[in-house]
This record gives sequence, C-alpha cells and structure tokens, in this order.
Amino acid sequence: MTIAPDIRCPCLSGEIYAACCGRYHRGARTAPTAEALMRSRYSAFALGLEQYLRGSWHPSTRPDSVDLDDDTRWMRLDIEDVRRGGPADSDGVVRFTAIYRDADGGHRLTETSRFVRERGVWFYVDGIHT
Repeated sequence: MTIAPDIRCPCLSGEIYAACCGRYHRGARTAPTAEALMRSRYSAFALGLEQYLRGSWHPSTRPDSVDLDDDTRWMRLDIEDVRRGGPADSDGVVRFTAIYRDADGGHRLTETSRFVRERGVWFYVDGIHT
C-alpha cells in the first residue's frame, strides 16, 4: 500500500506522513526515540512495509520474514506508557494498544515493547502481549 506524503500519518501523531513516519520509511532519518520507532513500525504494518519492519527489528530477535495479512486494516494506535527511550537512552519500553480489523472482525492488540539503541539507532527487540 502507498500513501500520499501530504496525508495524515497512520500512527495518528497529527503530522502528515512525509514529516512523520514517512521520513523514517524513506531512510531520510532514523527514529530519534523508542516511541518514534514504535509509531513508525505501526505505520509500516499499516502500509505493508516488510523491509522496514525487518530492518528496524534487532538482529538478535529478527524473524526471517514478517507475515503481513493484506486483509488486516490497522485503524488506530494509542501509546499508553513510555519509559526511557529518549535520544540519550540506550533502552526503552513503550506500551501501546493497536486497533485493527481483519476477516474475523475488530481486535485490540496491547503490547509492552522493548527497544534498544545501538550506535545511535533504535531497534525493536520484542514485546509481551497483554
């Protein structure tokens, strides 16, 4: 799926896509915080950007592929809590709830995700679903 750069970003930050997650997806910048990476990964799921998802996954936990279902529509992202994960931190935790629809109806995914920053780049490590 593609999105026009002047459309509101799927992560619901309120910014337009090009000025928000689009710059990370294009490789123009890396996410400066764990929360920014979380938002960009949500948008990547919404847009079907497997390469970005794999590239933002820490090599120690990165899967061989990411199963993206064309029938899944990501509707909303709510950031619930952020611990650490700032520009000067080496790790962070982001708790979020994502609302989505698939062939079986509407669902909520609540996860506490762990992130690490290595050589100035944030990576998703893993998450616990609750």
